[in-house]
Amino acid sequence: MSYRGMEFSFLSVCFCLAIIFHQSSAVSGETSVPTILNLGRKEKIDLSGTVHRARKIAQTPQLGWNSWNHFQCRITEGIVKTAADKLVSSGLVALGYVYVNIDDCWQADSRDSEGRLVPSPVWFPSGIKAIADYVHSKGLKLGIYSDAGTRTCEGKPGSLGHEAIDAHTFAEWGVDYLKYDNCYNDGTPNKLRYTVMRNALEATGRDIFFSMCEWGQDDPALWAYDVADSWRTTVDIGDTWRA
Repeated sequence: MSYRGMEFSFLSVCFCLAIIFHQSSAVSGETSVPTILNLGRKEKIDLSGTVHRARKIAQTPQLGWNSWNHFQCRITEGIVKTAADKLVSSGLVALGYVYVNIDDCWQADSRDSEGRLVPSPVWFPSGIKAIADYVHSKGLKLGIYSDAGTRTCEGKPGSLGHEAIDAHTFAEWGVDYLKYDNCYNDGTPNKLRYTVMRNALEATGRDIFFSMCEWGQDDPALWAYDVADSWRTTVDIGDTWRA
């Protein structure tokens, strides 16, 4: 497989684009009220209330590499390791580009006999834990993908109804980041479905960055600051200048 476009992918990371992000303030030990800059009207919108999810792992926007924008379903463990190596050798890790995120299609087509997600034995024969160990050895963090529906956008097993076991599996593997998509959902309000996974992740006791990907359907800027660490505001972009 050609790795053409790998280095370009570092700066065309879909999860670094179209994000509205909240931060907490250390001034006087108080948490700041999140605001959004409305670029069209040049004003700030006060979201009001206390932010309960201000956490150490989400003090700044996440930076790194994501497989989807360039490789989509042509993702392998070799590509992920190469991306990790490039983040280090290019010096980007020193600038804060620490996440190596595997998007959709890493999964096998079905769960195992215990109901757990399993990686594709063809494309990820070493397993996700081994990849996490490799990424961590480089001083980086590993991200994984799942979906708040019965299937992922590419038809792999989704996490709806399996939030607790999937969150526990991700934590056991050493995952540091979860991108959580919105395909094939059951119509339950987005906030409810995403809150279930948030609670499941927090119950593991591991710090896992929670990236909510509901495409901006339900105006997440008005409520997601208390559910996720970041959230999408648009549908996918493409690996083109027009995007």
